[in-house]
Amino acid sequence: MITSADEGFLRRAIAIAAHAVTVGDAPFGSLLVGPDGAILAEAHNTVRRDNDISAHPELKLARWSARELDPDTAARTTMYTSCQPCGMCAGGIVRSGLGRVVYALSTEQLVEANPESGAWPEAAQDGPALFDEARAPIEAYYRP
Repeated sequence: MITSADEGFLRRAIAIAAHAVTVGDAPFGSLLVGPDGAILAEAHNTVRRDNDISAHPELKLARWSARELDPDTAARTTMYTSCQPCGMCAGGIVRSGLGRVVYALSTEQLVEANPESGAWPEAAQDGPALFDEARAPIEAYYRP
């Protein structure tokens, strides 16, 4: 359930996205709000500026939280973002231990507003293969 406090933080994420446009970056913004309601960090998309496909604000903040927050605090922290996180960012968010994500536009709404947003091809994948060889370093690490 989205509260009026959530709406205020979403407005901040949208403002960050709008600011990104004014400095020549893509229109995506995010922020982290800690358990006490304080803003912990903010970021916007810098994919073009940094020439880095991973420079999405959601992934930047997930990485920040994994480095800077203890697991209990991360689990009680909320990410607010102007658009629903993509698959890459969603994976990072889960791995970072963040407890909640609140977004303004869904992926479907983003694609409706900008049809090119949904034009990503699928990468072909083959596997699994070489199970015994591949599991050796995994077992060496996790079961020394």
